[in-house]
Amino acid sequence: MVPITKWHEVVSTKNYQLLEEILDDDVIFYSPVVFTPQKGKEITKIYLSAAAEVFEGNSFSYVRELIKEGEASLEFELELDGIKVNGVDLIAWNDDQKITEFKVFIRPLQAVNALHQKMGAILESMGKRVRP
Repeated sequence: MVPITKWHEVVSTKNYQLLEEILDDDVIFYSPVVFTPQKGKEITKIYLSAAAEVFEGNSFSYVRELIKEGEASLEFELELDGIKVNGVDLIAWNDDQKITEFKVFIRPLQAVNALHQKMGAILESMGKRVRP
C-alpha cells in the first residue's frame, strides 16, 4: 500500500519529483487517449504530470478505493469544461513497492475528447506528442 500512499501525496502536493521514488523503471502507462501503451519511467512521468495539469483546479477527487496486495483501483471524479468526468486509475506494484502498471479509464466520451485535446496541447508545449 506504500505506493498508493505516496501517489496520494503526489496528487495532494503536486510534488511530481515523488514519482521518481514510486515508479518502476519499466512501468507501463495505459492512457485513455493513446492507443499504444507507454513504456518506461520517463514517459510515464511526463503523461502523469500532464494529466495532473489538466485536472488541477477542476475539482478532482478520489471517491472510492479498492486496495489489496499489489494492486489498487481508485475511482475519481472531476468537472472539465462543464463535463462531469468519472474515471478509474488501476495501479499495480511489485514487491519493491514500485508501480509497474498504471491504467486510466475515463467516461463519458466527451470527457475523453476534452482530455485528449488538453493533454495534446500540454504535451506539445513540452515537445512531446500524443501518439495514437
